[in-house]
Amino acid sequence: MSMSKFAFTQLEKDKLIPKLKQHMSTEFELDLGGFEAEFLLDFIAKEFGSSFYNKGLQDAQAVVLERMEVINEEIYALEK
Repeated sequence: MSMSKFAFTQLEKDKLIPKLKQHMSTEFELDLGGFEAEFLLDFIAKEFGSSFYNKGLQDAQAVVLERMEVINEEIYALEK
């Protein structure tokens, strides 16, 4: 299964854009308008979204494998 194009919903953008604008202002003394901030957010999502997504999948897979190992050990302990 492949990942579809990574994009934020408008509701997600509405939450992220003010954070991006604040960060750019604080760290770089750069005041972005809403359009510029949304454009930058879309660029970040397009260029880096799949990397973040894949890292999240890898982290989730590691947790699942760890839990499966514990379950297998508990099942083995129940064997008579």
